[in-house]
Amino acid sequence: MSPVTRRTFIGSMASAAALCAKAPANSADCHLHIYESRFPVDPKSKLRPPDATVADYRQVQERLGTTRCVIVQPSTYGVDNRCMLQAVAQMGRSARGVAVVNSGVSDAELKRMDAGGVRGIRFNLEQAGATTLDMVEPLAKRIAPLGWHIQVNAGPEKIREAGEIWKGLPVEVVFDHLAHVPAPGGLDSAYGLVIDLLEKRKGWVKLSGVYIDSKVGPPSYSDRKAITQAYVKNAPDRLVWGTDWPHPTVSGTKPDNLVLLNLLFDWVPDEETRTRILVRNPEKLYGFS
Repeated sequence: MSPVTRRTFIGSMASAAALCAKAPANSADCHLHIYESRFPVDPKSKLRPPDATVADYRQVQERLGTTRCVIVQPSTYGVDNRCMLQAVAQMGRSARGVAVVNSGVSDAELKRMDAGGVRGIRFNLEQAGATTLDMVEPLAKRIAPLGWHIQVNAGPEKIREAGEIWKGLPVEVVFDHLAHVPAPGGLDSAYGLVIDLLEKRKGWVKLSGVYIDSKVGPPSYSDRKAITQAYVKNAPDRLVWGTDWPHPTVSGTKPDNLVLLNLLFDWVPDEETRTRILVRNPEKLYGFS
């Protein structure tokens, strides 16, 4: 069993023993990463987590009751998408992928990845690496015929400053980790911009990574409840959920994935809305059948 599995699976069993959330049938974890040390890392990357394999992740699925997943290319491998594509292939029809590419990617490669289950490209603007903001518009035009989307990991200031870019894209924009917005409010803020995109059917938000910007910390992460519920209130049909397994930005004790799922059940008490977030919205965004 890998180091990731020991830390995040066995080590968390006791803390989660009393929890009972179980995802409805066909639920999707829409944000996770796979790592295998046999694939070369990008020299520019800063995150170098230990192996976290498909076999490890299947145990996470077993605990949560999820059956679908979206494997996101991590910054560790830059624009070398082989690890992600292999993982999607191993998971089969229940998996989709989000790639990282730069302006040098060929149309043939984009089509090959589309056939391999990729449905979007990610721009990690929080860390200097393989992609930059100036690549967003030209690449968006190239992926539009494929029906893909742009996925963005950026802080609220960067999201707000690039507002006109997001509004003008020919594809939809998916914001990672609650768009890193600290709290709801302010029509001229990143929150107002994101809500506008959601309401105009131009954007999506991942209810993921609640621990990343939490000052309260585990197990409640209560300071992320208000922003989560604000998104749910305003645009429940433009939200998906994800674990962010294996939590590569966290050193030390990792968040418990079952705790994270229980937070969704707590913060979104309406069963119909949860089913929309876990099942129907991912079907629409990623083409699960």
